Amino acid sequence: MNTTSTRMTPFVGQTAELSHTVGDNDIALFTQLSGDRNPLHYDHAAAKASRFGEIVVQGGITSAILNAVVAEELPGPGTVFLNVYWTFTAPVRPGDTITGRVEVTSARTDKPITELKTTVTRDDGTIVLDGTAVCYTMDLTSSNER
Repeated sequence: MNTTSTRMTPFVGQTAELSHTVGDNDIALFTQLSGDRNPLHYDHAAAKASRFGEIVVQGGITSAILNAVVAEELPGPGTVFLNVYWTFTAPVRPGDTITGRVEVTSARTDKPITELKTTVTRDDGTIVLDGTAVCYTMDLTSSNER
């Protein structure tokens, strides 16, 4: 059996990002998962009468892109959030392409703990989420048995 580690040590200044175009199906799937049936996400008349003026997606959809960046890119597989501090600064609407970006601001050498600056930006350049996160990365192993 050949066993290999997948964890890499991040370094200060390292960045990663992923993008996703939000569709109506994302709202439906998030509603099914979370139970969030706020009329701002479905009711065109209610959303139009709100300060947003149209349908907006759930904040969980906006922040979910950061889950993907952290788990898939940086720090990578085996990573979980220990703490997040996020401010939602602008709405995301169906059809918007959002980009989640993380930047390493601190990486401990004694433990696999990484601090990140986090942002989510709409395709028009507007920052829709801004904040920080602290992550822990477990050492995953894979077996290559044949």
